[in-house]
Amino acid sequence: MDERTLKKMADTIRFLALDMIQKANSGHPGVCLGLADVATVLSHHLRHNPKNPKWLNRDRLIFSGGHATGLIYSLLYLWGYDITLEDLKEFRQFGSKTPGHPEYGHTPGVEMTTGPLGQGVANAVGMAMAAKYAAQLLNSESAKIIDHKVYCLCGDGDLEEGISYEACALAGRFELDNLIMIYDSNHITIEGDTSIAWNEDVLERFRAQKWATIEIDGHDYKQIDAALTWAKLQKRPVLIKANTIIAKGSCKYEGDPHSHGAPLGEEDIQCAKERAGFPKDKEFYVPEDVLVRFRCAVERGELAEREWRKLLIETPYKEQVEMLRLLENPDLEGIEWPRFEAGSMVATRESNGKILNAIAKALPGFLGGSADLAPSNKSYLHGMGDFPKGRNFHFGVREHAMGAITNAIAAYGLFIPFNATFFVFSDYQKAAVRIAALSGLKNYFIWTHDSIGVGEDGPTHQPVEQLTTFRALPNFYTFRPADASENVECWKVALKSGKPCGFALSRQKLKTLKPHRDFGDVSRGGYIVKRRDNATITLAASGSEVMLALKAGCALEEKGIMANVVSMPCMELFLEQDPEYRSTVFDPATKVLAIEAGSGPEWYRFADAVISMENRFGASGPADVLFKEYGFTVENIVTRAKELLG
Repeated sequence: MDERTLKKMADTIRFLALDMIQKANSGHPGVCLGLADVATVLSHHLRHNPKNPKWLNRDRLIFSGGHATGLIYSLLYLWGYDITLEDLKEFRQFGSKTPGHPEYGHTPGVEMTTGPLGQGVANAVGMAMAAKYAAQLLNSESAKIIDHKVYCLCGDGDLEEGISYEACALAGRFELDNLIMIYDSNHITIEGDTSIAWNEDVLERFRAQKWATIEIDGHDYKQIDAALTWAKLQKRPVLIKANTIIAKGSCKYEGDPHSHGAPLGEEDIQCAKERAGFPKDKEFYVPEDVLVRFRCAVERGELAEREWRKLLIETPYKEQVEMLRLLENPDLEGIEWPRFEAGSMVATRESNGKILNAIAKALPGFLGGSADLAPSNKSYLHGMGDFPKGRNFHFGVREHAMGAITNAIAAYGLFIPFNATFFVFSDYQKAAVRIAALSGLKNYFIWTHDSIGVGEDGPTHQPVEQLTTFRALPNFYTFRPADASENVECWKVALKSGKPCGFALSRQKLKTLKPHRDFGDVSRGGYIVKRRDNATITLAASGSEVMLALKAGCALEEKGIMANVVSMPCMELFLEQDPEYRSTVFDPATKVLAIEAGSGPEWYRFADAVISMENRFGASGPADVLFKEYGFTVENIVTRAKELLG
């Protein structure tokens, strides 16, 4: 294609983006103008089907710089996704398909929710890892069911974030030759030139991480095309450093940091359009010949998908197609759940390990790993091998990247991922957990060593406020099971929920209550484990403190005080229940005393008083000593209950 045509296509992207941002009076024009040339050439390399955004063997394109939505939505419209010019005109407006940052599941063609810088880089690594394992399961010498690429557009800010170091080191370690990252190097930050805070040799960094690298002029169409053609042939992940000018094509703001996050104004937009030979007074103008060329993506994509589906039909290895069916339709009813004997002493991290292995045995798409803590998290899938040939992922000490990578594996479309670390280190992955919740990704976060029960490691390793933090997160379920059997029931609920979930699990052994008791109400988040007629007080707890509440209930009975005892494995689920059910759990005729070895302010939704860590960290010492020192004893619960009852 001649350069004049390519420039006309790139300018169409530029002016659509500028019109969107100007109409909304909000947005980020600089990156849209700077990356338009790269995006135009990339359009001719991408294999995707705009009429079927979920085609499995499509190339994935991740926009790690999620603020470039003017560029993203312009491309999706021009390619032929289910986005109209009217949608572009509603950019950043309430209820539109075109929100301020791209949202997975909301806008057709958006592969991941991005915006917090660096997340998309790790997402791209996760997509590439998912594709590698999918190819391991599904491909044969004669039938390559999975052979697509993963592309990522990122900027200086993405690569400054620590998560990008974590993720890209893993990509190099596993030689992800299906990953191509295009680095938009415009040397501009909001505060000025990148040199004010960053003078790193990025290419050397990536070479040290075992990537192939190339540097190009990001406005030279021949160089862009040659670099992409070369990148697709490499046997390692590739970084293309594209040197660009922010706000390229603007009359006034080329190279200016002020173009990053504010509309350029009508005067500059009209000047830029006139200089490029576009009608200056026409908004959202798309030349017919440009639209025809971009919309070729539909014809090419439908043809590619038809050929792929023909390959599925004709493959001589029927087990490939059967494996694909099993991955796409996991049989949750086929899981043989472990059982635990009443009275047995089992830490919930330990029972969780048995549960993970039971799920993995039944579901070939269940996979995951730990941030270098599998022996402590009990998260290794025995006999199932290590990535890329097996289902155990070794993330190293990279909690943040681990969360974002498994988010992408969840979004890939074939797998149910989990990831594991100590609960206190969930702080390192909080941004990724939040994206999972916002996107509705079926990702399972395993957090062991869940309280001051960690003991001797002390307050740096004892989570206090984390449980409260995740209970406050919308569209997320946090489970803290009381024992091994309740843990099984929590997993049954979690797998069917379709939501991301976290499991806060004990280091210390907990007594298993009744292995076959009726757990029906676990699906409702909280339920009575011990009910007494004429109860005047309700003791409520989660996790390891449930047994403590039961013992305290018995002690109160000896003093003539009848107590109901409530287990609350998932407070978020309980809050979704109707008031009638909640009143059967928390009898309005009783006072409510909650017990939890965390900060616990959320318990005041139901409780008259709470025994918690309040505004304190833990300390180093044996777990039983700490529970006593901080008031988690039968004696203290009885005293506080009597005080509450007056």
